[in-house]
Amino acid sequence: MRTPSNFLVLSLAAADIGVSMNAFVAAFSSFLRYWPYGSEGCQTHGFQGFVTALASISSCAAIAWDRYHQYCTRTKLQWSTAITVAVVVWGFSAFWSAMPLLGWGEYDYEPLRTCCTLDYTKGDRNFISFLLPMAFFNFVIPVFIMYTSHQSVAQKFKKTGQKKFNTGLPLKSLVICWGPYSLLCLYAAVEDATLISPKLRMIPAILAKTSPAINALIYSFGNENYRGGIWQFLTGQKMEPVQTENKTK
Repeated sequence: MRTPSNFLVLSLAAADIGVSMNAFVAAFSSFLRYWPYGSEGCQTHGFQGFVTALASISSCAAIAWDRYHQYCTRTKLQWSTAITVAVVVWGFSAFWSAMPLLGWGEYDYEPLRTCCTLDYTKGDRNFISFLLPMAFFNFVIPVFIMYTSHQSVAQKFKKTGQKKFNTGLPLKSLVICWGPYSLLCLYAAVEDATLISPKLRMIPAILAKTSPAINALIYSFGNENYRGGIWQFLTGQKMEPVQTENKTK
């Protein structure tokens, strides 16, 4: 399983673990019914959640890009390329996540004031100038990469008559999890988001935080080799060997 392709899946797993840790802190403060970590803790929580969320989205796009090359061009991913892609994904995510700390955009409490994220309630010029390019590079482009890559793979599967995975599921899950939150931020750029009730505004954020569980089902438990490895780890018994290529698809 130690292949360059699976290194991109490892990058996704690391990002989703970060999202889950961020959600755990939010769940604890929600249990307390207040934010106990102060303004500095709010900034740290917002940055950590944002960088892992952006890295998760971009890692999904990187995996789709690798699948296109594997199935459509028969080009094997090299370790140097996989490491470079992962570094670019995390570096790019860290860049956009650091901007609110430097004054371009802003981290603040979410509507129920038990966690912190990008403040979209003001909807001022600072927020709009940050949101539009950030959303374009970190959501629109990854969605485009996933769509075009999986469309090409689907056409390839149709020609060969061998369908090795559901080509539409990764993009659908990404849009379902992160689409509502993106639409809420875009709505805040043109209208006053505070007119929407706080509980209603929390629904897109909670839906976005379900993405690690969905990704685990798609990219890990949906793969026979991973399932065999998990079974062996838990029971010490090996499953029947998989006849397909030992790759995460």
